[in-house]
Amino acid sequence: SLQTFAGNTNADGVMHHRLLHPVRARFVRFVPLEWNPSGKIGMRVEVYGCSYKSDVADFDGRSSLLYRFNQKLLSTLKDVISLKFKSIQGDGVLFHGEGQRGDCITLELQKGRLALRLNLDDSKTRLSSSPPSATLGSLLDDQHWHSVLIERVGKHVNFTVDKYTQHFRTKGEADALDIDYELSFGGIPVPGKPGTFLKKNFQGCMENLYYNGINIIDLAKRRKHQIYTVGNVTFSCSEPQIVPITFVNSSSSYLLLPGTPNIDGLSVGFQFRTWNKDGLLLSTELSEGSGALLLSLEAGTLRLLIQKTTRRAAEILTGSNLNDGLWHSVSINARRNRITLTLDNDAASPAQDTSQIQIYSGNSYYFGGCPDNLTAPQCLNPIEAFQGCMRLIFIDNQPKDLISVQQGSLGNFSDLHIDLCSIKDRCLPNYCEHGGSCSQSWTTFYCNCSDTGYVGPTCHHPLYERSCEVYRHRGNTAGFFHIDPDGSGPLGALQVYCNVTEDKIWTSVQHNNTELTRVQGASPEKPYSMALDYGGSLGQLEAVIDSSEHCEQEVAYYCRRSRLLNTP
Repeated sequence: SLQTFAGNTNADGVMHHRLLHPVRARFVRFVPLEWNPSGKIGMRVEVYGCSYKSDVADFDGRSSLLYRFNQKLLSTLKDVISLKFKSIQGDGVLFHGEGQRGDCITLELQKGRLALRLNLDDSKTRLSSSPPSATLGSLLDDQHWHSVLIERVGKHVNFTVDKYTQHFRTKGEADALDIDYELSFGGIPVPGKPGTFLKKNFQGCMENLYYNGINIIDLAKRRKHQIYTVGNVTFSCSEPQIVPITFVNSSSSYLLLPGTPNIDGLSVGFQFRTWNKDGLLLSTELSEGSGALLLSLEAGTLRLLIQKTTRRAAEILTGSNLNDGLWHSVSINARRNRITLTLDNDAASPAQDTSQIQIYSGNSYYFGGCPDNLTAPQCLNPIEAFQGCMRLIFIDNQPKDLISVQQGSLGNFSDLHIDLCSIKDRCLPNYCEHGGSCSQSWTTFYCNCSDTGYVGPTCHHPLYERSCEVYRHRGNTAGFFHIDPDGSGPLGALQVYCNVTEDKIWTSVQHNNTELTRVQGASPEKPYSMALDYGGSLGQLEAVIDSSEHCEQEVAYYCRRSRLLNTP
């Protein structure tokens, strides 16, 4: 909501404004409306918070909290689990519990999304092989607080992450969730093997963790006997000293960082994330005439090129679909005629012979793009500038302080957001209708409407007409057509046969069994039944019937020494 606040009229006065009701928000924006035209523009704002109870636990990726039950088995028909979390890691188990008969509940970060597995009495399902019951959220490894709420009554579950809710029905025959011995939070310890975990642990902070009304973190802080701590869990949230940067403009963004020239060899590393398939990641002119180095993202693949005057000395291509919005780590190492490009811990080397190549580190490293006033070989950029985020930049094995860049004491930059990764998932929520698949770039999203029966930017407009009558007005004669009886509504198209006569138009919906079916014997105790598939859902058939003036169904019955409907 918007509200106008009057400011002071002198140099040091303070104006207090109290809101009628508290407001909960992640961001607050103040827009100056007017100021003293004879003075300088300036503004200072302080925001005062409300009282807020917070119990926080910090997990270091090698720790967990175990909530142990008073009895061997805990059986529940209803469950409510709520928590907040923040992390810079895209993978890790937030909590887990299981029973010997196959009951299981697991909440896990997977590639920046939350996956919930919940099974009741399904012994065939295992943690490692079963697909998630529900998946929500995106880019949840952004070091911001995210809220989670799981509500279960029997087989019915509401799973909420931030403001998005998904309802689903659990697998299994029973309504009760039977968990043996304990629930683990932050990881899944292996019984009998201290310090060993079944899957990757959660690394980050959890706040106000409640399991069926029980404050787990509060019990842990008070060292209650129900809680057993594995590893190092602290009760304050540490902030990782990682400064991300965002390259905003695809034509003018760049970051210049100095190196140590004339070193025999080269070492550069960083992490990046983006939605764009193409973009310059790094360009530098090497010392001692050893050429130029170019690292770029091309069609979602990482390409390293060592260019010497007019010839290509070495080239490495690695990776695919690197524009998936996830963090990817890159390092380039060149020493003693050996060049290695490592992507997400997978090393690759050039196919060419590099025994005659000698590389000396450069003086200036351009990340993301090139300034307009530079020419080759100072900075090469055969494609557009990079749009996305970077962090953890190392040159010559030394970390670069990006806050110093922001303060103007190190390097240079243009069109950057420093200490912020402003990536957005434009496919959440998915605006593509009727099953269209969503893809995106840094600035927009696209809908693939193939095989949906709909067209348009969001697959909204039907490809087929609504009835056989419309096809006749278009000059079509009898034949098979697809009709979409509700137009742009949720129902899909249905194949029918349009029989056009002089006075009427018949819409025939055929099923999968038009041949004669022999039936030998039936009784009230054991009646004969047949399932017919009309090639569409019940809603589609009802829509066709509702839009018709007349509807009939034909059943042909050929009998020999039998009776129909108990007639004589």
